[in-house]
Amino acid sequence: MREEFITKGKIKVIRDKDEVAITEALAHVYKHIDRAKGCIFASDYEYPGRYSRWDIGFIDPPLELVSRGRKFTIRALNERGKVILALLAPAVTNHQDVARLEVTAETIEAEVIPMPSDFTEEQRSKQPSIFSVLRAICDLMACEDEYLTIFGAFGYDLVFQFEPIRFKHDRRKTGVDCHLFLADRVGAIDHQKKQAFTLSYEFSGPAGSTEGIPVQGERRELTRRLTSTDVICDHEPGEYAAKVEKIRQGCKRGDFFEVVLSQTFSVKCGYWPSEIFGRLRRQNPSPYDFVINLGDEQLIGASPEMFVRVDDKVVETCPISGTVRRGENPMEDAEQIRLLLTSKKDESELTMCTDVDRNDKSRICVPGSVQLIGRRMVESYSRLFHTVDHVRGALRDDCDMFDAFLSHMWACTLTGSPKPIAMQTIEDLENSPRRWYGGSIGFFTFNRQLNTGITIRTVHLRDGLASVRAGATLLYDSIPDEEEKETRIKASAFLQAVTTDEYAPPEDAVSMAKAKKETTVLLVDNHDSFVHTLANYVRQTGVEVITLRTGFHESKLDEIKPNLVFISPGPKMPQEMGVLKVVDSALKRNLPIFGVCLGHQGIGQYFGAELGILKEPVHGKDSMVHHDEKGIFKNIPNPFSAGRYHSIFVKPDTVPDCLEITARTEEGVVMGLAHKELPVASVQFHPESILTLQDDMGLKIIANVIELLAR
Repeated sequence: MREEFITKGKIKVIRDKDEVAITEALAHVYKHIDRAKGCIFASDYEYPGRYSRWDIGFIDPPLELVSRGRKFTIRALNERGKVILALLAPAVTNHQDVARLEVTAETIEAEVIPMPSDFTEEQRSKQPSIFSVLRAICDLMACEDEYLTIFGAFGYDLVFQFEPIRFKHDRRKTGVDCHLFLADRVGAIDHQKKQAFTLSYEFSGPAGSTEGIPVQGERRELTRRLTSTDVICDHEPGEYAAKVEKIRQGCKRGDFFEVVLSQTFSVKCGYWPSEIFGRLRRQNPSPYDFVINLGDEQLIGASPEMFVRVDDKVVETCPISGTVRRGENPMEDAEQIRLLLTSKKDESELTMCTDVDRNDKSRICVPGSVQLIGRRMVESYSRLFHTVDHVRGALRDDCDMFDAFLSHMWACTLTGSPKPIAMQTIEDLENSPRRWYGGSIGFFTFNRQLNTGITIRTVHLRDGLASVRAGATLLYDSIPDEEEKETRIKASAFLQAVTTDEYAPPEDAVSMAKAKKETTVLLVDNHDSFVHTLANYVRQTGVEVITLRTGFHESKLDEIKPNLVFISPGPKMPQEMGVLKVVDSALKRNLPIFGVCLGHQGIGQYFGAELGILKEPVHGKDSMVHHDEKGIFKNIPNPFSAGRYHSIFVKPDTVPDCLEITARTEEGVVMGLAHKELPVASVQFHPESILTLQDDMGLKIIANVIELLAR
């Protein structure tokens, strides 16, 4: 579908939009992104009201803008770019904040005038900077099209045009501060609508037209080194922890509230950027996944954190602070989330970051419009949980998306508080300039929308070397060794993406010798709601399971000839459910017996123990179980956590001499029994409960039962 429109600066634009298959929208981009300049941005994380899933990308842009300090270059990258450069030139060359111009058919090289010293804080984002140039271009190209866009990466040092500091590190060889592209061929996918399309733009004006000029772009061969697993850190062991202690003491003196310090991990890499990007998307899906080929260097990342988003004068951010490592299973995850949400340190971290963020918005938003709309929400990623706030405000009429961007540079979650002294402390203590780390990636459209993510969880490729920078929010409550460990955890998934062919598959949950296939277990179902999970556990050991509802004729034991009779949990007293009869019938045939909960109580009662009623039922609760480390508890940690569902219990002082108590709770409630001579054992707790899921403890106990008792 073809559309024509005129921008605010009187440039005519023709847009062709073609719907295509989802698999085709970015196929050409993926094919060439390793060797061509361009970007792919994707959101692989869905959160109602915050993130939706989409992809957008391009290669062979006609124009790029790079800056370093206050100097900048706008460069045509092909013949189409020369036309567009000529169309844009008046808006740049005539701008009051631009000086020292050198203009050719292919480039505009210039410098932004120095920032004056006599302005109010309310006007700081209006002062001369590279964003003066971006504003001028955006004003010239202003239109209602939502895909006519400038994409790219904004480096950390850009903030020093807005908030100067005293430099410790030499910047002469650190590269550019920002690298942006104007795209004229774009592919996009909307996963919610299940739609995909490509967009082509032609531009014309007094200086010429791009119509009929083919799209061209340079193809570069990347340096690929033999991949190594030898990771080099820019900090010696203990060096980062020592810096954490310095920050703690600074907090104590009142120098600052918190500071984010980082360290860098580097390794030789022989993989293409697209390969690394694919791995990160599969294994670490995030709201801001990206691969950006800048020519001499590439950025590949999976950032969890929004920097600034502006849509229709609404500005929003989602500060992240508070991190905990994920567990090995959902139960451990739940415990880690509980620890995260009850951590006063993590709560303080996020509180300070959000208070600073609200201050950033108050500079450029309508009074009273800045609101906290989400507090300490948990977001899940491949190896970590984070707590996140969501803050929103309405831009004043005299402010635009660039004011929003500048006012937030850079996020407190990547700098600290107060920001000026935190950034000076970062410069003084970190071992090198941050380059891209802590800046942002993303795009702004000529209909004045902005969508940017913070440049963290990012692989920086240059000359065959992959670098990953990771930091932690440090405050007085920080524990130095733990903070150093956190940075390594954050970096680990991204280092693995550049050092292995693919992420290793998870290890088997339980390593056990499978029982012989001819082994049969008869599972007696006492009208229980957990019997099929128990059967599933038993089958995982490799045996056959036959389940019969209680009340069957004892001749079934002769017919089935089980190697083990497994008596399930259930309601009521054991005698009412016929458990004692089952125990008796099995023992007459010399069959091994194992009982759980009601089965445990029935075995105790059969041999002469008395049953009692707990003061309060224990249903769906966990307890620490201490055991004798023998028999069915062989190689089981002591103690371990187990789930309980019972109000009836075996009185310990009535247990007969033929039985031994093998496990108890910390309060002394009997949790396990074993016959001293017969192949009979039982547990009061539920091995199949999710509360016994940690390290697959329940499954390991069942495996021990089969190995020990099934004959």
